[in-house]
This record gives sequence, C-alpha cells and structure tokens, in this order.
Amino acid sequence: MSRIISIVNQKGGVGKTTTTINLAAALAEMGKFVLIVDMDPQANATSGFGLGREDVSAGIYEVLSQQKRLPDVVCNTAHDGLRIAPSTADLAGANIELVDVERREYQLHDILAEARQGYDYILIDCPPSLGLLTLNALVAGDEILIPVQAEYYALEGLGQLIQTVGLIKEHIKPEIDIAGAVLTMFDKRTRLSEDIMNELYRYFPNNIFRSVIPRNVRLAEAPSFGQSIFHYDRRGKGAKAYARLARELLAK
Repeated sequence: MSRIISIVNQKGGVGKTTTTINLAAALAEMGKFVLIVDMDPQANATSGFGLGREDVSAGIYEVLSQQKRLPDVVCNTAHDGLRIAPSTADLAGANIELVDVERREYQLHDILAEARQGYDYILIDCPPSLGLLTLNALVAGDEILIPVQAEYYALEGLGQLIQTVGLIKEHIKPEIDIAGAVLTMFDKRTRLSEDIMNELYRYFPNNIFRSVIPRNVRLAEAPSFGQSIFHYDRRGKGAKAYARLARELLAK
C-alpha cells in the first residue's frame, strides 16, 4: 500500500514545489515508484520536469472533471520510477466547478484510491491557498508535509493551516496525520534562521524533520532547466539535503 503525502503551505514561495520535485526524485533514486500529482494551477511542478504546454494535452483537471482517467494523463519524467499527473491552466477553474459537485472534497481521494496500488509514494503538490483544490489534496492524503521557509513572515498562516487540518481530522478524515514540517531556505549563518527553527518547535513540538534544506543557488536554478536537483547538481548540498529528507521519511 502506498503512502499519499500532501505537501502544503498556503503561503507561496516557501519551497513547496521544490520540495515536491526533489523529495520525489530522491525517493525514485532510492528505488521507489513515485507519482507526483500537480494540483497547483501554476503548474510549476509540471514545468520543473521540463513539461511545457505543448507537451501536455490533458492533465489532472481533465481527470477531476471526469473527461479522462488518471492513467491517461500521467507523464514520464527523466527519472526512472517517477511519473507526474501534470497541471494545466484549466485547473484554476476547478475551484469554482467543484462547488456544486456531490462529495466535492472527495474527488481526488476517490481518483487516487484506484491508483495507489501502483505506486510506493504519491506526492501531491498543493496550490498556495486553502480552496477546494487544497481541500481535495488534504482529504486525499494519508499524511501532510509542511515546508516552512526560514524567513520572518514564514509562520504567518500556519495557525490557520493547522486549524484546517484539525477540522478535516474531526469531520472528514480522522486518520489523517501531520508527517512533519521541514525547514527550507535555511541559512545557518543568520540568527533569523535559528529563531524560526525555535519558533517552529512551538507549532510542531514532535513533528519537525531533522533534515533542513539549505538556501542554495543550484536548487533555485534547477527548475529553469526542467531538472530535479539530482540531475542538475547531484553532488551538491541541495541534493544531499533532499536525500537525507527522503531517508528520514522512509524511516517514519
């Protein structure tokens, strides 16, 4: 049985998509069969693997709207064992279209219930908001991973996210769990990064990954070349950090 992990933070620019891409790539490098579901209409996870609009004729939107089946839209990546259900601009309309759908918050859950037998890990890249797309991703997941940027405003909105997860746990999916928070763009030279780490322990006293992701130029460059960090700079600090995070996740 696969593990479905929703990677979420409604604050943009925290390394959410970077974490989705590179954690998935790290797991694939370790021999796991992995699927990324790009639930963000910005489609950054999709383009991060070099898939442009001309390469994607249909994506997760067409699956949610029941025009296609999931296997029909899944694309290969440059990593053996890593595939992606891509996003397209049409996905932005799903937040409105799902409003009147019966069991609207379970649409992705039901889709992945069929697919999960074929993968070891399914990682869902959520949009930076708490709309219906994110709600679907949270309900579909077994666990939630929260990237938190080591910046002054990074903890803004975390309380609201935790409250939302609590409501889902209480009313929709009691078994959902927070796998942990991971600190991204960490710079050990600054006092601020240490302060953010200490503050994070107040929110997640028992759920912080020990692996931290450093602020790293190569990590920032890799998506523009349509590559994960493991193909762009395999021996660099970014690749080593995500490999450590993957090993820590496997041990949980």
